[in-house]
Parts: sequence; C-alpha cells; structure tokens
Amino acid sequence: MTPRTDLASEGPEGPTSAAKFLVSPFMAAAPFSRSRSRRSELDGTLHPAFGRVARALRDQLETTPGGAAVCVYHRGECVVDLWGGARDEDRRPWLRDTMAPSFSTTKGVASTLLHMMVDRGLLDYDEPVAKHWPEFAGAGKAEITVRQVLAHQSGLYHIRQMIDDADRMLDWDYMIRAIERTPPAHPPGERTGYHGLTYGYLVGEILQRVTQTSFAELVRRELAEPLGLDGMYVGAPAEELHRAAELLFPRQGALGRRGPVARQVLRAGTAGLEQGARLLNLQLDVRSIIDSLAPRGIEHFDFGAADTLQASIPAANGLFTARSLARMYAALAGGGEIDGVRLLSEQTLRRATHRQRGPGPLSVIPFDMRWRLGYHGVFTSIGSPRHAFGHFGFGGSGAWADPSRELAVGLIVNAGLGTPFGDARIARISAAALRAADARSDSRRRRTRGPFRGLGTPFASAAR
Repeated sequence: MTPRTDLASEGPEGPTSAAKFLVSPFMAAAPFSRSRSRRSELDGTLHPAFGRVARALRDQLETTPGGAAVCVYHRGECVVDLWGGARDEDRRPWLRDTMAPSFSTTKGVASTLLHMMVDRGLLDYDEPVAKHWPEFAGAGKAEITVRQVLAHQSGLYHIRQMIDDADRMLDWDYMIRAIERTPPAHPPGERTGYHGLTYGYLVGEILQRVTQTSFAELVRRELAEPLGLDGMYVGAPAEELHRAAELLFPRQGALGRRGPVARQVLRAGTAGLEQGARLLNLQLDVRSIIDSLAPRGIEHFDFGAADTLQASIPAANGLFTARSLARMYAALAGGGEIDGVRLLSEQTLRRATHRQRGPGPLSVIPFDMRWRLGYHGVFTSIGSPRHAFGHFGFGGSGAWADPSRELAVGLIVNAGLGTPFGDARIARISAAALRAADARSDSRRRRTRGPFRGLGTPFASAAR
C-alpha cells in the first residue's frame, strides 16, 4: 500500500474521526434528485495513471446536471485535461475552451497576485494596509495589517452593513469608499471571520495601490500572459463571454422557475454550514454569515449576468478554465515556477503558505479552515494533505497545490449547490488525484525508468 504520511488520520476504511472533522463541512451533497443514470462522455487527454480522476468526473456528470472540466498537473506535467456534460440549459456540450464562473475559487488567484508583489518588495505582510492605502485608516482601521486581511482577521467581512444594495458590488470605486468609512465588526486580530465578498476588494485595492494597475489588467499581465493561460479573467472582456458556461441551479416552485442565483447561494451555503456545525457540535453564528454573504438586495443579484462577469469582484466572479487554474497552482506546487516562468521565490511561497493560527472565537465559518495567507487547507474525501493549500468555491469549483507531491488540481462546474467552500464533488476529485499521484510516485520508485511518454493519449482510448 502506498504510504500517505501527510494525510490527516486516514484509516483503512477511509478517514477517521479526526479527518472527518476536516472533511464533513464540505460533504453537503448537491440537492438534485438522482435521475436515471446517463452515460457521460468525456473529451480531452489523460495519463493512464490518472484513470481514477476520469472515473470520478464521469460519476459526477452522471448524477448531476450541467458540465465540468478537470485539469491535473503532476511533477510539472499536465496529466489530466478532461471535460464533459452540458454548458447551458439547452444541453449544448461543454467545449475545450468553455469557462465557468467559479465564485470563491477567485480568492486564490487574488492572493497569488498579492504574494507576487510581496516577492518584488512592493509591500510586506506585516505592514499596515494604510501605508499603501491612506484612506483605509479611517474608522479605526489604521493598524490593520496586510497579514490580517489575508488571514480573514481584519473584521471587515460585514458587507451587509457597508452597502445598501448588492448591485453596488459592480462599482469598484463605490465599494472602496464604503470600506474606507466602515469600522471593523470587532477589534482586528481578535477573531477570524471569513470575508466572503469583501476580501477581493481589500486585496484588490492594495494591489492597485502598489502597482497603479487595475485588477483585471494585473490578472492578464502577471498570470495569464506569462503562463500562457487560455482562460483566466476577473473582469472578462465582452468578446470572451460567449465561452462562459451558464450557471444552472435546481428548479424551485410549482411553476418550475429557478430562483435568483444569489438567493440560492445564500440558502445553500447556510444550509451546508448548519449541517457541518451540527455534525461537529459547533455553534453557528448566523448573524455573521448574513453580514458576510448577504448584502441587501442579494436576492436580485445575478452572478452569471454579462455585467457581473465583466466587473471585477476578486472574491467571487472569476471566469476560468480548469486548465488555467491548474497551471497557476502547478507553478506553486513546483516551488513557485513552471516551464521556466517563476511566479514566486521559494522563500515567499513558504511565508505565504505557512499556516496562520486563528485567534479566539470564529465568525461566519465555525470550522478550522487551516488558513494560510489567502489560501485555506485542502479538504478531500480521504482526509486533508498537510502541505496542500488552495481555495474552493460555492457550487463545487476549486483549485489547489501540494508542493510535497508536486501536484495541482483545478475543477470548474456550472451546476450544483453546497457550502461556500464547494461540495462533495471537489472533495472526491481531489481524493482521486491524490491517490493517483501517490500510486504513480510509488510505482516510479519501484521501477527506475523514464517518465511516461503517453501523455496526450485521447481519453477514449486511455482508460475505460
């Protein structure tokens, strides 16, 4: 058996109770009835050692509507690049270049950009935010540090108290002024409270102040172009919107109409957190959840609308391919570099991914998220790899890196509900990738031979 020395408390039948503590908040199944199984066709390429990832994706597509794409890098190679299912309500097939709105998965992209600027000496984690953004100091915020923002300890998650309507999120300047005039919900550093929607404006404005460049342009200039990414936008140009998958959510009501996407985000997210809190016998602070995730008017806000996708909401509205997410994280899994392109020095990467010990009680999310600086721990159906970090999003998307395995995974979807940090699908895809990577590494140790040369084998002929 391949040893899993860095999986949390995994037993022969799966994770033990200690591992379940880490996994259970994310296991809320998408609330779709299981219809008669339909054989799902996948397209793309696959390394045969990663066949279990393909099987996990196929199983997912057979039991939930919509479509998905998965990409996995291992030891600097793209070993899985698969997609399938439907990209819209008319069941048009998912294409190679289809992108999907990916909610909080966007936070990992924003965090990576900030770490890059730290690496260049433009700012430091323990500096006050106000050093670079003087107006931020108002209303008792002069001492809040960049580290506290990245670790969700600044006390500025309460967007419901900052703005009068969710549509304000489309106006960057309005959001920045709102943050400037708002006092923290609690003394900074006193507790950890997930900044569900404000995180992106906080990190984004810090970046814009130190670079004098818009956030959308930073994504293009610092990530998409150097890494050769085929779909990574936080503020997508109009000419790329035809590639966006339609967000699909369960039908509700006697007339079969869907409720607004944002309302279902809140309801499903709260329900998933309540389930996890009950399982772990933890107290759920519903007030802080509403303050963090439900600005007034959220029931009318459409995360899939063209205006939303063209705006920059760096906590919630990234439009990605799985391929782009996985390649960015593959650079982080490779010590900050891939194919000669360096994003971060190894020293800064270590600082960025060092686990932050949370102070005092928890607000919004009542679970230990194993926060790094802008990334959280990785939760899978077989436990939590100790060295892995990334960010998952509502509805099942997610991306992460594990430098100890040189492994990176990206998943995008367009249908499903769960917690603010994904659901069982990203957990199962991640587990399949972990097991495949470990088995491949173990096999390589046993057989001293060159790397597999079948990469690029069409899925149809690779693993059934």
